[in-house]
Amino acid sequence: MSEARTKIRSSQHTADDTERLGIAAALVLAVAAALGIHTLVSVPTIREAGRAELARVIADEDRDVCGQFGLRPGTSAFVVCSRELANVRRKQSERDQAAAAGFL
Repeated sequence: MSEARTKIRSSQHTADDTERLGIAAALVLAVAAALGIHTLVSVPTIREAGRAELARVIADEDRDVCGQFGLRPGTSAFVVCSRELANVRRKQSERDQAAAAGFL
């Protein structure tokens, strides 16, 4: 009789363990899903912040470089200088991409 009770207790204990593992797995899955959703929602905001920072850095560079030649923001000469700097950046980017692809 005690053997039967032991078997019943051990099978109940196993069922409790399985239930606890199931709950733990569900919690881990819920946390992972929440983090995934948060990441998906945050990516566009982070990307936009990166673009804004890049635009700010480029504007600062244009102001510094063109200013060294006496060209002030808001003038047509500054616009031309800024456009030429954009061309230099584009060409450098193309060279960097060619080098990364093994062409240079």
